[in-house]
Parts: sequence; structure tokens; C-alpha cells
Amino acid sequence: MNLHSSPLAADTFIKARQRIAGTVLRTPVVPSPSLTTLCGTSVHLKLEHLQKTGSFKLRGAANAVLALDETSRSNGVVGVSTGNHGRGLAHAAREAGIRCIICMSRLVPQNKVEGIRALGAEVRIVGVSQDEAQVEVDRLVAEEGMTLVPPFDHADIIAGQGTVGLEILEDVPEVGTVLVPLSGGGLISGVAAAIKALNPDVRIIGVSMERGAAMAASLDAGHPVQVPELPTLADSLGGGIGLDNRYTFRMTRDLVDQIVLLSEAEIAEGIRHAYWQEQQVVEGSGAVCLAAILAEKVNLSGPAVALLTGCNIDMTMHRRIICGETVDLMHEGEH
Repeated sequence: MNLHSSPLAADTFIKARQRIAGTVLRTPVVPSPSLTTLCGTSVHLKLEHLQKTGSFKLRGAANAVLALDETSRSNGVVGVSTGNHGRGLAHAAREAGIRCIICMSRLVPQNKVEGIRALGAEVRIVGVSQDEAQVEVDRLVAEEGMTLVPPFDHADIIAGQGTVGLEILEDVPEVGTVLVPLSGGGLISGVAAAIKALNPDVRIIGVSMERGAAMAASLDAGHPVQVPELPTLADSLGGGIGLDNRYTFRMTRDLVDQIVLLSEAEIAEGIRHAYWQEQQVVEGSGAVCLAAILAEKVNLSGPAVALLTGCNIDMTMHRRIICGETVDLMHEGEH
């Protein structure tokens, strides 16, 4: 698949959906009466946090694994992850009966590490950033011949994530705005390409955190840049986009209409709203689209769909947040 020459090819995403149909769930889209009242326009929630592994990441991982040739499968797969890609890749590899190693930094919450191990993958904790963990991935590819399945900047990953966009268009055909969590750009690139191939008038808004938003910093600079990876409630949005980024930087630049950054307090409010108003348990990265609406940082044109992308939050942390405690991970352990 050549996303460079044909980034808007709708059949790319249709083929991906056919490939992964037996592996992933088609997640529901539901109305949000509370946000509809707040915004004065129809707001729906795409409940992708109800995906089998608790995150949309299974879509891309499954598409990439199922597209591998026999030699690549026999060598096993390896990837770097802030948690949810690792979970998706581990699940897809187990289903395919192939070896899987996930490399992660020490910033990844323990519940996510344990979730990946429970799926049968080997976990290696390396350094304090995704970039440092990537060094071990590169070594495994170079020295042991393992097959790299990266978390976002990969054609088959992007195509798998884009299947979310097809479902949104089918369930809310009149949609005018789609809000998507933004990290390395695999999800937003796929969703934007799939949707705009069929309806170029839909506005795509990317939402990230103020602490270490690598894609936003890279777009401001005009090229991929490294940023410090900092503790944040939206931990799954951490990590760089790769200085040699092939796809997602350009696709995000060309297809995304607006990017919004959120404070930790605003992200926490999104987690609270998801629980108390929508009856959904959502992690920080999965709640940022709700948070952007609540913070009135977006103007929604026409019916809107906000993606809830992950539920893999430490439940003790979740309880603290929904009970109103101010949680700042930069200062945890100082009291």
C-alpha cells in the first residue's frame, strides 16, 4: 500500500476492514445528551474503548499482523508501546500463533505492562521514553531478525485504524466534525484519510495534552522534532513521532483541520465526565476529546463525533480522579 501516492484511497480502508473483521469488534456510536445540550449541536461518542483489548490499537495491529508474509510471521513480531499498541499487538500475535516482544519505558503504568504479559507477550522495560525503548526494538530487528510492527507510522497500522472512520460515516452519515486523540498520528491519519476520501467537508480535530505533545511540536516546527516525554494523565499519548517519520507527520499536516492541547486538570475533567455523565470508564488519553469539548476549546460544526479510545486506566487512579482529587503525576510521591 502506497499512502504517499494515494493517501485518500478509500479502498485501502475497506480492504483493511475486510481483513480484520473476524478479529475486532465493530464498536457502537451513541448519542451524548449532556454534551448535545452543552454544545447546542448533536454530539455522539464512538465507544472504541470497548474494543477487545480496551483500545482502538487492536485494529492496526491486527491488520499489520494479518498482512505479514510467512517468513515475517515465523521471525516473530516486536514493537515499542506506551501500553495500548503493545496490548493490541500481543493479542493479534497470540491469535496468529506467533512470538511477540513489546519494549516499553519505565513511564508506562504497571497495569498496562501486566495486561500485555497476560496476553502471552514478552515485555522488556528499557529507559524512560519511547525513544529509548525503541533502541531495544531496533536491536532485536537487526540482531535477531524479528519483524517490526511500529505503533503508528506504518501503512498497515494506519489502514487498520482508519476503519474507525468508516464506521463513523456509516453510523452518523451527516457528521460535520470528528474529534480524535492525537499522539503519533496513526489513528488520526487513518480516520482523516478514510473519512475525507468519502466526505472531504468533515472537519477533523486532533486533541492532545500540553505535556510532551510531539506531533503538535513537530507541526509547529515544520518537521519532526523530539520533545521530552513527561508524566501525564494521557500517558498513551506520550512518545515521539520519529525523526524519520514516513507517513503520519505529512498526513496529519495535510488532513487535520485543528489541533487542541489540554492541561492535566482538563484531562481529569474529561475522565470525570465520562464516568458520571456517560457511565463510561475511560483512561486519560481516551477522554481528551470529551475534555476538549468541556473546556470549550473547539467549535463544533454540524453533528459531531468524539472518539473514546481507551479504558486501560489504573482503577485506583481512576477512583481518585472521579472523586475529585487533583492528581498531578509530575508530583506523585512528593507528599
